[in-house]
Amino acid sequence: MSKEFIISAYTENHIGLLNRITIVFTRRKVNIESLTVSESAISGVSKFTIVVKAEEEKVRKIVQQIEKLVEVLKAFYHSNEEMIYQEIALYKVPTEALTKSNQIETLVREHNARILEITKDYTVIEKTGHKEETQALFEGLNQFGVLQFIRSGRVAITRSPIEKLSVFLEMRDAQLASLESSEETEELEYSV
Repeated sequence: MSKEFIISAYTENHIGLLNRITIVFTRRKVNIESLTVSESAISGVSKFTIVVKAEEEKVRKIVQQIEKLVEVLKAFYHSNEEMIYQEIALYKVPTEALTKSNQIETLVREHNARILEITKDYTVIEKTGHKEETQALFEGLNQFGVLQFIRSGRVAITRSPIEKLSVFLEMRDAQLASLESSEETEELEYSV
């Protein structure tokens, strides 16, 4: 059964990587609902946050394929319940509609949005929340004529107190240190 999953891929920042990652989805015939790429908490490591609707088995295989890419350090997938996530939306409405009545101000307050900029021609409103929340505000504002609307891709972190990438990197570093010390021991034994 298809459901929504959030894929997190931690990567080195290389030209063309986005293309190679999206090809994995194309080959498996899975549409990307949302895609956000940003720096992670670890210097030099980027985080791809990808939202898809698919069967869990298909998502698991996609994550395995993504991990095979050289620049990818590690990839994970989670259900929405395992993540804390948000999107940001910007709305541009005519300032005239704002000044004629207090309905837009009421909508902004009801939806916990905020006004970013007011000019004589337009007003820009910002709303952070889930897609359903940002869409509801759009529908409310659209009765006054939304001039422009944009919604970002999803940003997400796990509900787990420990970031899985940190655990993975610690294990990998321990394994590398163990390999290096065993190689040094072999070199010493060989030279004697």
